[in-house]
Amino acid sequence: MAENLGIEQKDGKRPRFSQQKIMDIVKSIERGATRKEIIDRYELSASTLSGWVRDYASPGYLEGIEPLSASQRRSLVRAVLERGMSIKEAQSAYGLPNVQAVRRYLEAAKREKAELSEITMSMAKNETRAEPISLEDAAALKKALEEAELKIKALNTLIDVAEEQFKIPIRKKAGAKRSKK
Repeated sequence: MAENLGIEQKDGKRPRFSQQKIMDIVKSIERGATRKEIIDRYELSASTLSGWVRDYASPGYLEGIEPLSASQRRSLVRAVLERGMSIKEAQSAYGLPNVQAVRRYLEAAKREKAELSEITMSMAKNETRAEPISLEDAAALKKALEEAELKIKALNTLIDVAEEQFKIPIRKKAGAKRSKK
């Protein structure tokens, strides 16, 4: 049962917390209480608590929560989608405050993939059209191709460094057998 100080509860509905009680709960998180403890103690949902922390936590505490870098986000997405890591495992492995953060990264990756599909389909349509491509379109395509090649080169360099530094083979070797599931 939820504590009574600063909490109002009506006829089996979820309790309502005073502004001061919300601030006290957020401060306890800042002092080191786990979210699980707070959720269980006050009968909260994880999303409610995350919203309170986002809205009421001190700037110093929020600065301590580092967002993942682009390479960490890609790694997280690959771990969940390709290697079968659970969302909860990804939350723990990447030090994220909640599973919603993992879901947001997965959703962003899904949107990015959809955008790339649209671009690819648009480019395919340009290849099949009868009229010639304008100089402006050709220049834009050339620039996009150069950027893509540069990104590929950068990603390959990152993979090379990661393989060397962590002594883990990241690239799939030619002729590698598929694992049995």
